Amino acid sequence: MDSFAADTDLVDAAYKPPFPAAEYNGRLAATRRAMVGHGIDILLVTDPANINYLTGYDAWSFYVHQLLLVEMDGDPHWIGRASDTKGVGLTTYLPNDRVIGYPEECIESIDRHTMRFVAEFLQSRGHGRARIGVEMEAYYYTARCHQILMASLQNAKEIDATGLVNRARIVKSAGEIELLREAAVIADRAMETAIENIEPGRRQNDAVAEIYRSQVRGTSEFGGDYTAIVPMLPTGIGTSAPHLTWSDRRFRKGEATIIEIAGCRRRYHCPLARTVFLGTPPPKLLDTAQAVIEGVTASLEAAVPGALAEDVEAAWRRSVGRWGVVKESRLGYSIGINYPPDWGEHSASLRPGDKTVLAPGMAFHLMPGLWYEDWGIEISQPFLVGERGAEPLTSYPRQLVKKD
Repeated sequence: MDSFAADTDLVDAAYKPPFPAAEYNGRLAATRRAMVGHGIDILLVTDPANINYLTGYDAWSFYVHQLLLVEMDGDPHWIGRASDTKGVGLTTYLPNDRVIGYPEECIESIDRHTMRFVAEFLQSRGHGRARIGVEMEAYYYTARCHQILMASLQNAKEIDATGLVNRARIVKSAGEIELLREAAVIADRAMETAIENIEPGRRQNDAVAEIYRSQVRGTSEFGGDYTAIVPMLPTGIGTSAPHLTWSDRRFRKGEATIIEIAGCRRRYHCPLARTVFLGTPPPKLLDTAQAVIEGVTASLEAAVPGALAEDVEAAWRRSVGRWGVVKESRLGYSIGINYPPDWGEHSASLRPGDKTVLAPGMAFHLMPGLWYEDWGIEISQPFLVGERGAEPLTSYPRQLVKKD
């Protein structure tokens, strides 16, 4: 992996891998060390975020089967739809002989499934008896994929490689941190736009249209990408449930709206959540907001190198416990590169029992959402673990936003 694909000088910079070849070499080496530790001979990577992490590949092609074959030496093989091979050449360092396109007859076919093609390719590479690592929990690796792959490789041994590459991604390089910081700027701007557009009588979908515009527009220095999750905008009684989106209903005075969005830069996500109240907030919302803000501050103070992920959650629990607040769901999760349907990194979580040791370069979304019978609140804080402790990525004030 000494250089990128031929003629890259002619390729628009927007399509080139965002990091130097040496960084991809290091990522591949770390993945191979993890493979050895798990007793894996070859690894089939199907999570599009992990494929991107190891190669730079970036396209909306994950709706059909595709994977990265990582062996113990040499460049990986990308295997996917033949019509997508040109995109691989544009966005990765992989040479042409490592880009394998399967025929169109494999698309949405029962008789000629993609994994039969993959199995034949593995056989041709001498992997018929290999210990094969597969990402069993990856969204795009279906039960049928696994059934057909292993039925076609009856002498091979399957090993669950869920999280293997995800864990390798958890500590960010300087280049990755720069992209996260740019995503944070976009998140701040999109949040400002969201709050400006939440007004009595305005339709929710009109506000979301402006949020999308802000997310994609970015700044004059850099643009934004599509986010892995759509803007979430529960309003009124909808704030009692997480993950609701928007409608064409109009905002009303006397109601709260939760905004959960993200900035995305070269697939690196920085999520952010705030709660807006139109009018005078009820005392219970004001008190809970204060509890949440104090809990977030306590959690950030606990997020120092060497602490455990569960220590951050414990600090939150001690703080909000003084207010009688209880949160059943996890407090947060690692963030970085991703594709739909989730912007979380699927590695560490801020919750009891997670023994992940915090280290400089890790990034998290501290998301203390609280949902009650007929109301809720979210005031979140994405942060980077620095050499001395937590460094907030976004600058939007941690507060309950009140609009008259």
